[in-house]
Amino acid sequence: MTHPAHQFIEQHIERVQALERDVALAYWEAALTGSEAAAKRRAELSARLTKIYANPEEFARLSEWREDGTLDELTARQVELLYRAYLGNQKDEATIERMSNLEAEVEVAYSTFRGVLDGEKKTNNELRKVLTDDNDSEKRKRAWEASKDVGPVVRDRVLELVTLRNKVARDAGYPDYYHLSLFLQELDVTELFTLLDDLEQQTREPFRKAKNQLDAHLCKRFDVRCDELRPWHYADFFFQDAPSNDEVDLYPFFRDKDLVALATQTYDEIGLDVRDILSRSDLYPKDGKDQHAFCINTNRADDVRVLCNLEPDESWMATLLHELGHGVYDENLDADLPWTLREPAHTLLTEAIAMIMGRLTKDQHWLRTTAGVASEDIDRIMPHLRQYSSLAMLIFVRWCLVMTYFERDLYANPKQDLNTLWWDYVERFQMLRRPEGRDMPDWASKLHIALAPVYYHNYLLGEMVASQIHHYITKHVTPVGAQGSPKVGQYLRDRLFRLGARYPWNQTIEMVTDEPLTSRHFSEQFVTQA
Repeated sequence: MTHPAHQFIEQHIERVQALERDVALAYWEAALTGSEAAAKRRAELSARLTKIYANPEEFARLSEWREDGTLDELTARQVELLYRAYLGNQKDEATIERMSNLEAEVEVAYSTFRGVLDGEKKTNNELRKVLTDDNDSEKRKRAWEASKDVGPVVRDRVLELVTLRNKVARDAGYPDYYHLSLFLQELDVTELFTLLDDLEQQTREPFRKAKNQLDAHLCKRFDVRCDELRPWHYADFFFQDAPSNDEVDLYPFFRDKDLVALATQTYDEIGLDVRDILSRSDLYPKDGKDQHAFCINTNRADDVRVLCNLEPDESWMATLLHELGHGVYDENLDADLPWTLREPAHTLLTEAIAMIMGRLTKDQHWLRTTAGVASEDIDRIMPHLRQYSSLAMLIFVRWCLVMTYFERDLYANPKQDLNTLWWDYVERFQMLRRPEGRDMPDWASKLHIALAPVYYHNYLLGEMVASQIHHYITKHVTPVGAQGSPKVGQYLRDRLFRLGARYPWNQTIEMVTDEPLTSRHFSEQFVTQA
């Protein structure tokens, strides 16, 4: 006799498959245009989809089947994922409508925001260029402040979203949304922060040493004392990237390059064709367009797209390679898998693939053989490139710690002094000095806090997994890592991509790398030799 779970899953897919695609396409249109009409349509469709998952009777049935030991492996896995999807959406109709509308409003606010510098509206790329190129400390400060001005615009709506998310979590029996969200991601709060605390301790002194060297360089560049350095003296809005220096300046290598052609070649060399993805993508800046970057799979099948705002520099080269890493994962999911399982095993695993590919812009073999950088230029920077790569990773890790710890505390108590809390964590983890007298919602200028909540830890875990997969590839596939050989694509396709979400993420990692998740390979690659 057929188990009732089988029929439920089939009927569920019939109800949500087309609607999920419509939501994705509406999101894409809103991101491209900044159109309030598109955002409203996306909110309406998203609310319709959420209402399906909010059904309490169906959730009760899934809860019962979840404990049923008679289900076959594939069905049991689908029931588990559907149970978590329903659990995260147990909310009343008014809450669904309000949250969908708030998210749509905030999306438009971020997409259409342009900071004002010296009386002129500027794109993020233009403001970022001031922070990479300009030596005038006062102008840098004004550009940095302009990048933060979106914070007050969205602050109240973001806090309302936090409150609503917490209500949903508490109604489901969790202390707050942070705890609920980690459960939905098959992660444990205690285990996660034990790992993060360990990573913080591992990176603290190497980061301090590297930052002291960086600060000495910046003091000389800007003709200031080290105690006068402030956040705007670094290379980006949040100090999440390493600035170029006299020894390693990668930006000139990409100034005259066709980034799309380079990305296509990079993936061709590992046997993964990205042309179809690129043909559906939108890659260059335009008015009203979302200024960030993302990859979207609209149908869990053959419609994968990337949004970028490309400029000819190393940062956008890395971003394009990164987003296409998400894309090739999505595009190579096994089409024979049940629709419910036709997605990456976990966010941290798709991030790992994206990060492996994004790291290539700092890889001397890729710079020489694929990017075509002159041998004399490679030889000139080589003594410093490994140290620079470690600096970049240490900076990113410490920035991720700011986001992760802040967000945990945000959901634990959204009524506390968040402006001060933000800078407390910036000072603790990034070792930056807060601007004197500043009391602004700078935390709200980071889009992820509003629209990709409880996500940032996946970047950190993804970096660990990226190093673990890189280690396996260099030992068993090709010694130069994830480049230059179609064996790389074959390994990723057969050992990872095709599995989809068939197994829990920790089991998948062990199947792909022959060992459980460990920080050892990440530390060996970036920390111990820093």
